[in-house]
This record gives sequence, structure tokens and C-alpha cells, in this order.
Amino acid sequence: MTELRGNREELEFLLAPSTIRSCAETIFSRSLEGGTHFSVHLDRLEEVAALVSAITLRNYPTLDIPFHSRWNHFRAAGVDRNSLLDVRLAGLPVDERVKSKLDLVVVSVLLDAGAGQEWKYREAARGTTTGRSEGLAVASWNMFMEGRFSSDPERPLQVDGQGLANLEATNLAAGFQVSAANPLEGFEGRFALVKALGEALVRDPELFGEEARPGGLLAYFQGAAIKGQLRAPQILRALQRGLGPIWPGRLNLATGTETFNLGDAWHYPPLGRDLSVASIMPFHKLSQWMSYSLFEPLLEAGLEIAGADDLTGLAEYRNGGLMLDSGLIKLRDGALAAAAHRPGSELIIEWRALTLALLERLADPVRAKLGKTAEAFPLVKLLEGGTWWAGRELASGLRPGGAPPLNLVSDGTVF
Repeated sequence: MTELRGNREELEFLLAPSTIRSCAETIFSRSLEGGTHFSVHLDRLEEVAALVSAITLRNYPTLDIPFHSRWNHFRAAGVDRNSLLDVRLAGLPVDERVKSKLDLVVVSVLLDAGAGQEWKYREAARGTTTGRSEGLAVASWNMFMEGRFSSDPERPLQVDGQGLANLEATNLAAGFQVSAANPLEGFEGRFALVKALGEALVRDPELFGEEARPGGLLAYFQGAAIKGQLRAPQILRALQRGLGPIWPGRLNLATGTETFNLGDAWHYPPLGRDLSVASIMPFHKLSQWMSYSLFEPLLEAGLEIAGADDLTGLAEYRNGGLMLDSGLIKLRDGALAAAAHRPGSELIIEWRALTLALLERLADPVRAKLGKTAEAFPLVKLLEGGTWWAGRELASGLRPGGAPPLNLVSDGTVF
């Protein structure tokens, strides 16, 4: 674990989505000047925008596009599991239904982050077999529906601190159908993350309530809303506060009185060989995706969400794959594609930062082709429409199993 010394203002700076955006722009500028592992080819932008627009229209012909969130994965293999959950929750007050949905989506997002090419989940009752993010979603949905994350047999459709404390690795492995023939990348990291979630739920009753549930966030957000409105960065900051301690201890910021886990933030030596606030590239990918995934339940509770575009795109391997596979960026040394890369390597930090900067640049040409304004078509809908699916489609046509274009070493907590 590496420790950086700073103050609360610097902590807020490193957690802010505006910092993610500005740091990504700095790395983008370095790439244009030849200072990274990648060259940038903006002459490809219009063609890639046309591809994303076409895929968006194919996926959503009426352009009624949902947020890019975990809820879409629960519809994998043509099964509308969200409606099945609604049936189970029917008759409960609205707030109780929403709390249950917040419970589900928080634990499901944390159990995501890439499954590898070999792992598959078979849903015997429906005769479906699904892999990757959708498979992880379906597996976590079924575990939730079976009450595996609840400490109360009378209330199975919840996630609580004691229920996660009781969870054993063998139970989680069985839920994911992990075996020698069906290996799941980063399983140990995933299990550690969900156990740490249980501790975090107990640690902060102001956020998670006396029941120590992710659903406790509803009351917190209702209290924080101004005239019923929340801003997206408020949602992100609450998650960073409540879930910050659960991330693997890679980089901490010590203020003198407290120490904070910075999570998905990485020292990037080209910005400063010595570790400093100025040399950190933050991403906070899972926290931002979780924020997007909370939008729908919070809207169901009657809250209004503003400032969705204050958050950034998601620096993960489908959006990043789109940038590489479409030729928007290219490795200066093609041989590096086959080498194994860890999330903290300079090359992966650059890849992820360029992904964010290019998503921003794709947004306007895609909106123009679809006849949409920025307000009607925020970045979170570009991702869903969109860039995530285009990345998957290109990968499927180029590599067996649709593998990412780079050889990622995953611990189950980043990708």
C-alpha cells in the first residue's frame, strides 16, 4: 500500500469527476504530442460516430434509451428479470421496494468487473447460458432472489451487513458455479470486496441506516435532496464515502488525522515521478457505474436526478476496446498488445484516460446523427446506446470470444 500525504481539499479534488475529466484531457494532449504508448487518429471520429449511431438505432429504434446501468444486464438472454423482481416486491410500500432494488444493484455491481473468456453461468430453470457481465448479473440476481445476502430468512430480498458477514467463499463460488472447468477471473478479489461491503454497511449508519443495508441510502438521499432533486455528483460522493474503505489498499491519502482509500486512482509517473496529488490519474469507474445504476430506483422513489453529464464515461474494456478496435487510437508498439498489463501500468492508465477523452468527443457527432440534444442524450445514454455495444461487436468480429484488445490482468475489482 502506498501512502500520499495531503489535506481534505486535495481528497475532494481526487474524488471529483471534474478531476477525472481534466486529467484524462492532460493525457489526451500528451498522446497528441507523441508522449504516450498510443497515437490518436481523430480522422476516424466521424466513421466511428456513424457506427455508434447505427448500433444505437438498431438497439433502440425509437431512441427510448435507458441509462447505462446494471438493470439492463438483468434482461440478459431475453428474460425480463426486473419485472420478475417487481412481482416479488408487489404489495410493499414504494420506499421498501426501492430499498430492495438498491440492495440488489449495489451488490451486483460490486460482483461485476470482468469474468474472463471461459466462465459461463447456466440458468437451468430458464435454459439460458450467459457469460461476461450479463452472466455475472444473472448469477448475482439469482443469489439475491434466493436470499443469499440476507441475514433474515423472513426477508430474503435484501442485502445487509450481517448477511454478508455470514457469506462463505464456498457459497459465493457455488452461486457463480465456479469450478476447475468453469473458472471465474478475480474470484478472490470479488469475495473480498463483498465481505468488505458488509463491514462498510455496519460502519456508517448515517448512510446505510440501522439495518446496515445499501437500501439505507434512500433515506440519506431523501434528506440530502433539495426540493426533491439530487445531483449526480452527490450520489457519487455518497458512494465514495460509504464504499471507499472496501477497495483494495493500493493508494491512500493521509490528511494527518484520517487516512482515505483512493480506490480506482493511480500514480502516473509521466505527470510526476514523485508521488503527489498532481501525479494521480483517478477513474472511479465502478463507483460511477454504480451511481448510474442507482438512478432508476431513485427516480422510482420520486427523486429527480440532475447533472448526469457531470459524471464521466466509463473507463472499462468495452469502451476502451472500441477506441482501439476502431482505430481511433493505436499502440505505437503493436507487440505490447500481447503482453500482460496490470491496471496500474502506464499503458493501461493511458488507454483508460484516452477512452474517457474520446467518449467526450464522440458524444456530439453521435447526437447530431440521431437528432438529439445533449440534454436529451447525455453521456450515460451514449454508453448504453451505444459505445459499449459497439466495443463488444467489434471485439466479437476480431478475436475469439470477443476478448479485449489488450491482455488485462484482472483482480475482479477494476475491469
